[in-house]
Parts: sequence; structure tokens; C-alpha cells
Amino acid sequence: MIVAMGEKKPYLVAILFQSIIAGTFILSKAVLNEGMNSFVFIFYRQLAGAIVLIAVVIFKRESPTPISSMAFWKIFMLSLVGITLGFNVYGVALEYTSPTLAAASNNCLQPMTFFLTILLGMEKVKLRTIGGVAKVVGIMLCMSGVVTLALYKGPYLRPIVHHHLLDGSQQAQNHYSGDQNWIKGCLLMFLATLCWALWYVYQAPVMKDCPSMLIFTTLQSLLSAIQTGAVAIAVERDIFQWKLGWDVRLIAVVYSGIMTTAVGTNLMAWLLEKKGPVFHAMWTPLGLVITTLFSTFLLGEVISLGSVLGGILLVGSLYCVLWGKRKEEELKRLSIQGALKAEVEQHI
Repeated sequence: MIVAMGEKKPYLVAILFQSIIAGTFILSKAVLNEGMNSFVFIFYRQLAGAIVLIAVVIFKRESPTPISSMAFWKIFMLSLVGITLGFNVYGVALEYTSPTLAAASNNCLQPMTFFLTILLGMEKVKLRTIGGVAKVVGIMLCMSGVVTLALYKGPYLRPIVHHHLLDGSQQAQNHYSGDQNWIKGCLLMFLATLCWALWYVYQAPVMKDCPSMLIFTTLQSLLSAIQTGAVAIAVERDIFQWKLGWDVRLIAVVYSGIMTTAVGTNLMAWLLEKKGPVFHAMWTPLGLVITTLFSTFLLGEVISLGSVLGGILLVGSLYCVLWGKRKEEELKRLSIQGALKAEVEQHI
């Protein structure tokens, strides 16, 4: 019984992590529907996350190992591109679109990261292998999904419920109903995903210059809080937008800081360590399903046929790239085994 529970633990963690991310999408949209400035919300979110991580560092008594100035500026630029720029663009995009689109774009992250590694010369595609062909097909499906989401809406599916919990202003609900606003939001969401892909690509090399993953994550959160704070002050001068009451705004900020930044980051790190990046990425479509259900019941979001088709294409692109990577790894392993066998036979 204990062994069976241990085997199920990665699956339970993966479901919990995707549920946390779905909650982030829903609450982010809810506070924007309430009229909160997206730049102010992103600042509060990063500040809450930084406070939580600093508290964890103090509690764990992590030794403050000195970091070189070059490593500091690398982390600063990484925070600027991946967190400050990425999340601020994402916040504006979410105003024009929906949580379902945000969750669908999450499935685009893996193919886009792979595409960037090709452009930057970090990885090569072998078109003569089935794995290489699958990766190229995945990239094409990803681009098709983005275009479908942006340019095709189609008929709206009949809503399951007509009353929803997180109401928000009707004006904010209709903010993204226009075609031009929707296209603008899709392009901004694509740009945000591109920033996150760059963030993923360069995180591993920069992390080598930092002695601790916890210190690395905390420093990123602290720097991004300072950066997003500067952006929010420059953009929003209305003091009312900075006030937090006992409402959905405070819930969203606390949830993002504790659940997404602290708990979610640790769950993802544990999952990557135990099962690897492929297992983690395979559960991303579950986040789309959970977000779609929650946004329908809590926000009253009406799903269009274009969103469903675009989401299916993005999920397909994710699995094509993952399958292609697995096939190439198997081919590489067989090649190494063959070389070792030939070497042993030669010595014999």
C-alpha cells in the first residue's frame, strides 16, 4: 500500500501543480475584471513571492555565498526579460483575452523553447530521423494553433452555467469581445510566451554561476519585484489602484505569492528531479482543461470553437515535440550502446 502510494505521488503532484497554475490564471483575470491595473497587480504578485522566498531563506539559514558582479547582472537581465517583461506583457494580454487562451499558450512554451534552441545553435534537427520530423511538425502545429486562436473565433459554445461567482464589471467582461482587441491580445500572449521561452533557455547557464537554486530563485524574485515596481509607478499614478482591501485583489496577490511562487516552484522542482522535464511537460494540457472548466463556472467565460481548435493544435504541438525528443534520445542511446559493443568485440 505504501509502495503504491509512493508510485502515485508524482501524478498527484503533477495534478496539484496544474491546478495551482489554473488558479493563477483565473484569479489574475478576476482582478483585471474588477478593474485593477495589470502592472500594479504584477508588482504586488512579485513582491509577495519575494517576501515568501526571503522568509524561506531565513528559515533554512541559507549561507549567503558571494555572487560575482557578472553573475548578478546576468540574473538581473534574466529577471527583466523572463519575469518583468514576460509577466507585464502577459497581464496586458490577459485583459484583452481569457484565462483559457493563457492556459492554451502554456502548451506553446515547449515547442517555442525548442525552436529558440535551434535558432541560437544550442540544438540541431536531424530531418532524416523520425524524431527530427516530429519536432518540425510540432513547431508547425504550434504556429497553426497561434494563428487559429488569433484569427478564427467561430461559433460560441453554449455556456454550462449562466451565473458565476467572480462577477467583475460587465465592461471588463466585454473588454476583449472585439476582434481587434482579441488579435492584439493573442499577439501579446505570443510575445509573453517568447519571453518565457528565452527565460527557460538561458536559466540553466546562468544558474551555474549561482551557488544555490534557492538563492537564485529568491534573487530573481527580489529583482523582478524592484523592476515591476518601477514600471508600475511609471505607468499608474492613481493611488486607488494601489489599495488592497479584503476582496479578490488581496486573495489573488496572496495566492500568487504563496501558492504559485513558493509552493508551485518547489512542486515543479521536485517533479523535475523525480520524473524529468518530459513527464512535467506532458501534464500541461491538464492545466488547459482545469482552467477552461474553472473559467466557465467562476467567470462565466463563453468558449468559442476557435479557442477549442487552437488549443487542440497547441496540445498536439507539445506532444509532437516531446515524442520527437524521446525518439532522438532512444536513437542516441542505441548508438552509444552499439559503439560500446563494437569496442568490446574489438578488444576480444
